[in-house]
Amino acid sequence: MGFLKICVLRRNACTALCFWRNQIVEKPLVRKITTTSPRSTVMPAWVIDKYGNNEVLRFTQNMMLPMIHYPNEVVIKVHAASINPIDVNMRSGYGATALNMKRDPLHIRIKGEEFPLTLGRDVSGVVMECGLDVKYFKPGDEVSHKPKSLTHTQAASLPYVALTAWSAINKVGGLNDKNCRGKRVLILGASGGVGTFAIQVMKAWDAHVTAVCSQDASELVRKLGADDVIDYKSGNMEEQLKSFKPFDFILDNVGGSTETWALNFLKKWSGATYVTLVTPFLLNMDRLGIADGMLQTGVTVGSKTLKHFWQGVHYRWAFFMASGPYLDDIAELVDAGKIQPVIEKTFPFSKVPEAFLKVERGHARGKTVIKVV
Repeated sequence: MGFLKICVLRRNACTALCFWRNQIVEKPLVRKITTTSPRSTVMPAWVIDKYGNNEVLRFTQNMMLPMIHYPNEVVIKVHAASINPIDVNMRSGYGATALNMKRDPLHIRIKGEEFPLTLGRDVSGVVMECGLDVKYFKPGDEVSHKPKSLTHTQAASLPYVALTAWSAINKVGGLNDKNCRGKRVLILGASGGVGTFAIQVMKAWDAHVTAVCSQDASELVRKLGADDVIDYKSGNMEEQLKSFKPFDFILDNVGGSTETWALNFLKKWSGATYVTLVTPFLLNMDRLGIADGMLQTGVTVGSKTLKHFWQGVHYRWAFFMASGPYLDDIAELVDAGKIQPVIEKTFPFSKVPEAFLKVERGHARGKTVIKVV
């Protein structure tokens, strides 16, 4: 995985990298322009030159420093970064069709020109330079106004999983701190990055949380606040869930066959909602192309939504959603002590391939973080 020590983020675009945002910073109308070519300065990075297994990761000392191309971008010196399962999948080419369309919407570039490619979703560090239209940040800000109570290593573990969970729970699921008290919530795949964050948000909002994980992760999820814990390895999941009262909300981080039975455990005709984070959206575009992939995705989600609607429950898909205001809300919960980062292991920058293998093996207990500085 390529973790640049400096990277470019766009404030108003839908970007892969996440950052903390808070106060507005007044900026002068004119900034100093340097004539020094950015190509004369290089930095260390992990990159890939083609899609494939872990062997495609390559370390280089000569990656060109990124430069600001648009007035809503900032340059950040990265102190720490974290790896998510989607980063491992993208190393192998997952989502390449959609991402290449975003990088090159006019199809000007030749196929393969995205290489050498750096991967990554989460960073924490210090703002080095701001575009002319950037008003929320100034050089020297910690990325950007991260929770004061966290180190860069801790902060790097949160944004992607936090915004993914927030999207599923709040934006798609409709739950918030005002309507969640007493709601019965089931989290499938509760011990990973998204699951451990979701448990804490739900408990901060006074929900009753049932967490599904393996037995060796039960102590962790209980410490995070789970009221009930189910070991999916100890027997048939459907049989185990029959002893529980129906749920108001189900968050599925597992996918596969779970959606064939999980919706049976929602409260019928009460507005109860099932949200899955495992969707064929990017896979359809990789397999069928942009147009046909989006059409197939629309047909699939539409048919499933209607099918379950007539059965008295809501079926939804959710995705990562970049949002500065959401990060502000999350930072407040972190600084209030209601959410804590869950980090399973930290690797040095020189061990990025080992970190990828760790995430690729699965069975996560929180996040895997790379310490860059």
